[in-house]
Amino acid sequence: MDSSNGERPPQGEDAPAAAAGSIGGYESLHRLLRSNLSPELFKEASRLLLGLNCGRALEAISLPEATSALAKAHNFDVQAFRFDADKEYLRQPQVVRVGLIQNSISIPTTSHFADQKNAIMEKVKPMIDAAGDAGVNILCLQEAWTMPFAFCTREKRWCEFAEPVDGESTQFLQQLAKKYNMVIVSPILERDVNHGEIVWNTAVVIGNHGNIIGIHRKNHIPRVGDFNESTYYMEGNTGHPVFETAYGKIGINICYGRHHPLNWLAFGLNGAEIVFNPSATVGELSEPMWPIEARNAAIANSYFVGSINRVGTEVFPNPFTSGDGKPQHADFGHFYGSSHFSAPDASCTPSLSRYRDGLMISDMDLNLCRQIKDKWGFRMTARYDTYASLLSEYLKPDFKPQVIVDPLINKSA
Repeated sequence: MDSSNGERPPQGEDAPAAAAGSIGGYESLHRLLRSNLSPELFKEASRLLLGLNCGRALEAISLPEATSALAKAHNFDVQAFRFDADKEYLRQPQVVRVGLIQNSISIPTTSHFADQKNAIMEKVKPMIDAAGDAGVNILCLQEAWTMPFAFCTREKRWCEFAEPVDGESTQFLQQLAKKYNMVIVSPILERDVNHGEIVWNTAVVIGNHGNIIGIHRKNHIPRVGDFNESTYYMEGNTGHPVFETAYGKIGINICYGRHHPLNWLAFGLNGAEIVFNPSATVGELSEPMWPIEARNAAIANSYFVGSINRVGTEVFPNPFTSGDGKPQHADFGHFYGSSHFSAPDASCTPSLSRYRDGLMISDMDLNLCRQIKDKWGFRMTARYDTYASLLSEYLKPDFKPQVIVDPLINKSA
């Protein structure tokens, strides 16, 4: 089930030394299990951990030699799998090829900002080329991909990385989108030049003709430990837009929004078939949640989810604290990558490397979305009227929770 193309680093006991961010020398939990379990046990473990798609284990798909060659030359992990749907009599398959890119920064954060940004673009371009060579239709990059994730520092100088929606990074990607006939989702730090030059955490959706389809701004802003991002930007004002592209209807649930089930729900109500979750999160904080939340969202909302997380440890020039009792430090911790896809039938791909750059590719038949809606009936049985009433009451200042107290709760035994 691991369709890595090209050569990957030695794993486990064969590794010269456990790479920073590895799991005992392995790039991912999936690879650790595959190397240490018998084929029969590994098959059963994969069934439990990754689920089954149309009653079968996910199938790996082969990729062009050009894609494998780029992965080998630039040392990034590449994997590819296929999500099927059942055959229908009245609809043809709606297969779309989707890609996710995870990457580390390229040069130290002490370098000139222009050099840092250019180095990241130079690093990501071969990965976009690999996706293009593989025929990817829709590609999503990680949160704030053009910069280090400096929002832990509280230093306002990092706002220099912010750019207009049609700025340098968008122009760079527009050329590639047009070249490869590819939709590209580009999460950036946005400078809103029409509204006081304030900053937003924004995803720009670039169409396959190189046009800007629209934007979405991050709905939920964390205030958790080092992730106190409201120093830089506040909650977005674009709602829950779904972008109808040449290849399908997509939404973008940026990073911290994955912890909010109603955020996922809103993209589904607006008709999303694929929702991307471009993120930047570290192991100590969120790793046990990472394989669960997106998969739950895919199941509950009958759409596909692409989860992207950056990789590596980013060290900043000046130590900082976060009011949580921990001593001052100069980094967030390890961004653990592990990008993957989840499907509405509860199946999911293995994850990309925990410490290397990577490109995850999946063919997905969007017919599966409706088939799962028909099978489980979540929309039909959802009782939205009941929840709407509760939420309406909850927003009132005089709201009282519906709690029924046992009249004998204080009676002695």
